Amino acid sequence: MAEKWTPDSWRNKPIQQVPEYPDAAGLAAAEEQLRSYPPLVFAGEARRLKKSLADVAEGRAFLLQGGDCAESFAEFHPNNIRDTFRVLLQMAVVLTFGAACPVVKVGRMAGQFAKPRSAPTETVNGVELPSYRGDIINGDEFTPEARIPDPQRMVRAYNQSAATLNLLRAFAQGGYADLHKVHQWTLGFVADSASGERYREMADRLSETLNFMAACGLTSETTPQIRETDFFTSHEALLLPYEQALTRIDSTTGDWYDCSAHMLWIGERTRQPDGAHVEFLRGVGNPLGFKAGPSSTPDDLMRLLDALNPENEAGRITIITRMGAENLEKKLPALVRFIQREGRKVVWACDPMHANTIKASSGYKTRIFDHILNEVRAFFAVHRAEGTHAGGVHFEMTGRDVTECVGGSAAITEARLGDRYHTACDPRLNAAQALELAFLIAEGLKEERSVTHQRAVAS
Repeated sequence: MAEKWTPDSWRNKPIQQVPEYPDAAGLAAAEEQLRSYPPLVFAGEARRLKKSLADVAEGRAFLLQGGDCAESFAEFHPNNIRDTFRVLLQMAVVLTFGAACPVVKVGRMAGQFAKPRSAPTETVNGVELPSYRGDIINGDEFTPEARIPDPQRMVRAYNQSAATLNLLRAFAQGGYADLHKVHQWTLGFVADSASGERYREMADRLSETLNFMAACGLTSETTPQIRETDFFTSHEALLLPYEQALTRIDSTTGDWYDCSAHMLWIGERTRQPDGAHVEFLRGVGNPLGFKAGPSSTPDDLMRLLDALNPENEAGRITIITRMGAENLEKKLPALVRFIQREGRKVVWACDPMHANTIKASSGYKTRIFDHILNEVRAFFAVHRAEGTHAGGVHFEMTGRDVTECVGGSAAITEARLGDRYHTACDPRLNAAQALELAFLIAEGLKEERSVTHQRAVAS
């Protein structure tokens, strides 16, 4: 029988990837300050996302989860938020219109500040300093002062998240997401790309459909679904003092919710079933995810599912694979079969980014676009073969015209990585590359739907 859960019971468990704050009193003061602040999201919103994810788990919808590798204080600007949001809107339209499939939109935004690191320190030119762990913890400048964990950064991250959420809600509900604006969402640098041209042709067809619907009386004024959209936020629940400080009791149900985001996930480095991160998240009512790398075994998944979703609630758990195409083809089928055999209700999502990071000869970390596509293709192929639903994708992208991932229709080369390499952590897809990926996913969904229909007819 599981031990009694409390918001601070994680503090009695072994913990990974935790910063060491030299100012204990300052940390306690920052936590107390955050506990007095309003929630960033509401329990009812998290339950609505869980219901939508239950549709994904049952094969009736698709999860589109994307955004920054790590949000930063320096790049905080309304235009950056808007551009990432509209690229996600474009991708969702491609998937919905191209594959006739409802899309659940979840951003890696308004809270994705902390990053796990492979080593606690890094060395540059013979100087060793603590690793940069994201702006919510320390600074990326390579100085001893910047690398000291500062608890007041949690308060600044909260304030930036609140402002980001305010803008996202305005965009989603205030008319910017109206399908009649489908042409206006295209960013200038995307318009002349191959994926931009393909999107323009699809948008023309959508506009014709909307004109027909308007003639039938279905307009933005009469049909809110045309004018508005649901958009949710998520981040890795890595910095547990911050997460606990924003955990509240829902007044309508009496249940605990982590009100820092609608959805939280556990990373590959912190998913120990007896560890602090699993302990904390098992007690909150939000939909959750956890990463599954090539070393994941059926027993690993089952222990996590038993801890995080003992009642087997649909929409509660998303398993996010991050294996690389070759490993995924070898490892994923057995995991999928096992979960199916055990009758566990999960969303399967593919993170094609994290197992495909390399270092270019120039020294930049990068990802090869074709490798990302190959992992997505392999993900769909495995689920098609197993008769299960390829439920979603989870990736790092930005609406900015960055040159961080090699390849794509824009033909970014290693030599061009330094042109506009802005990430503080991992390389991100730019808008043109993200849109190109959306068309590939739409094709995979259409093929999955066709195979499912053929099997239904045959049976």
